Amino acid sequence: MELLQQQKEYFSTGATLPISFRIAMLKKLYNAIQEKEAEITKALYNDLGKSEFESIMCEVGMTLHEISFMIKHLKGWAKPKRVKTPLAQFPAKSYTLASPYGSVLIMSPWNYPILLTLGPLCNAIAAGNTAIVKPSAYSPATAAILNTLLTDCFPKEYVAVVTGGRKENAYLLEQKFDFVFFTGSSFVGKEVLRHTAEHLTPAVLELGGKSPCIVDCTADIPLAAKRIVFGKFLNCGQTCVAPDYILCDKTVKEQLVEELKKQVVAQYGENPLENLHYGKIINQKHYDRLMGLINQEKVVFGGLGKKQTLQITPTIVDCVTFEDSVMGEEIFGPILPILTYEKWEDLFPLLQEKPKPLALYLFSQNKQHIHQITHGIAYGGGCINDVVVHLATTNMGFGGVGESGMGSYHGKVGFKTFSHRKSILHKKNWLDLPMRYQPYHSKFYEKLIRFFLQ
Repeated sequence: MELLQQQKEYFSTGATLPISFRIAMLKKLYNAIQEKEAEITKALYNDLGKSEFESIMCEVGMTLHEISFMIKHLKGWAKPKRVKTPLAQFPAKSYTLASPYGSVLIMSPWNYPILLTLGPLCNAIAAGNTAIVKPSAYSPATAAILNTLLTDCFPKEYVAVVTGGRKENAYLLEQKFDFVFFTGSSFVGKEVLRHTAEHLTPAVLELGGKSPCIVDCTADIPLAAKRIVFGKFLNCGQTCVAPDYILCDKTVKEQLVEELKKQVVAQYGENPLENLHYGKIINQKHYDRLMGLINQEKVVFGGLGKKQTLQITPTIVDCVTFEDSVMGEEIFGPILPILTYEKWEDLFPLLQEKPKPLALYLFSQNKQHIHQITHGIAYGGGCINDVVVHLATTNMGFGGVGESGMGSYHGKVGFKTFSHRKSILHKKNWLDLPMRYQPYHSKFYEKLIRFFLQ
């Protein structure tokens, strides 16, 4: 691939290594996003029906914050870090040094196409890499503005955009990159990992899964409902960390369902399909899939679709079991199933046998319950008494575990993800201890070795 070869040659010149260069490129990207904000928000509306406010809050604003955070802290992160040197290596000093991988591939999804493309990209730039970016073909308007923005901002031997669909994805994965960062479905993630394994290329996979939202009997039910409705129906439920389903104590279920209904009306109006701030499903295929998951006999709120605009009302489904079709896969849409549990202790075998989710949420005021969930269940990350917002914290890494992904990014963790940390021992020449050299006959040297190493 000629483009990849150009990037490898550019990287080999060392042009991306100076910290001053990286900061200058981050500032250039920051300014370019600000200049094209109106075009970006228009593209997001065309692809996903996102309002300007939601686009700024969840995509443009978070991306700019990530970039400014990288600019502020990059010099400190990139400095060599001294570590202790064992006495046996005297005289020497030891340190670690962050080094870029080289030419990286960033494959981004369609649901948050700006944030989940430019967020990893700014981490890659901060670490000193070159990058080829592959946006999703499902969000063509945003892919086009990303192409324009990045082509105007950077030379293609430094940062380039490849558009297209499955054919282009497959071709890119055949190439030998130095690092691959993928955000998307578990199905495609497996294909990415198969290809990277062929080249022994390190990879980060940001996937998804059925993220549970637990509500126990001590929860503040009205507040829980308010926050769950916000996180679940944001971007029409097309959020990888959205609460996939609610698992609540049976004693509070009826109250919770009523509060959820009230909150949908309070936040989206009596007719959400007329709400100008409520988006749409990405395409006909996903619309049909989601409508097929709705069991109208169990719908207690919503359940309506508008095929002409690819919109589905915020939908609450009650009396759901794990055998229902809506629980067979990640929903990724505005459908909220309600399940219940009899006893708190019943939760643990139930959750432990499920695939590890990308997120888990717990609404509780019981300290023991909070400790048991946070320490006893495996999941990528999450919130106590809130949903989704842990994603927006630059001081914490974001990523999955097990079936929901591998590796993480954001802030300092993102810089580390796109860097290899070299371990270096710098030995002095003015003393050379003879004990390590053959012949190994000296009992005195043997005692010294035991002294140093035990």
